[in-house]
Amino acid sequence: MSEPEKWLVRLSPVPGGTVDDLLQMPYALDVWQRDETSLVASAPHATLVEIERRKLARVERMGPTEEFAAQASTAGPKPN
Repeated sequence: MSEPEKWLVRLSPVPGGTVDDLLQMPYALDVWQRDETSLVASAPHATLVEIERRKLARVERMGPTEEFAAQASTAGPKPN
């Protein structure tokens, strides 16, 4: 059985919540970036659906993680 497709997302806290609240959620998130207002993370689709269903965070899907990683690997530094 193959692994579920993962999505690169921006997670923002719900009103009254904090980024620390997002980090304490009981879900496996691969956090790529953190700032004062949001997290950029990779997570399976089913996890994101559950976060949305439970209204634990606002979820902005940026695209499949695999596609983003492929683009990043081909856009490496330019030779001098």
